[in-house]
Amino acid sequence: MKCSQFYPVILAGDVVETARFYRENFRFRAAFESDWYVHLQSSEDEGVNIAVLQGDHETIPESGRGRTSGLILNFEVDDVDAEYARARAAELPVLLSLRDEPFGQRHFITRDPNGVLIDVITPIPPCPEFLAQYAPDAVPS
Repeated sequence: MKCSQFYPVILAGDVVETARFYRENFRFRAAFESDWYVHLQSSEDEGVNIAVLQGDHETIPESGRGRTSGLILNFEVDDVDAEYARARAAELPVLLSLRDEPFGQRHFITRDPNGVLIDVITPIPPCPEFLAQYAPDAVPS
């Protein structure tokens, strides 16, 4: 399969509120907008997309209807410290405070209105015990 685009679709109870959350806190804009579906595109990189879909919409097979669960969205950014300060100023819930991980991430975790976890990350050099687990061309710097 040749994939031309890949993006997560968040099943939501309130499409408008969820889309607003990503616009205001993660700099997305609407590329398509209806009352049951919003396609969001990063205002900084058109290749970064998220969609929000009414969780009980008729286009979803009945067995899959509901809300998103068991999902973490990772946003890799240049300056996680600045994003953490912005999140705190916006009073977003902080589920994991800003910290460095030995496997090569400086990050924090928040959540959207549906409970979807959002991990905001800046890659950092990993500790020696994790370095061997990276492919040579994938080592964070």
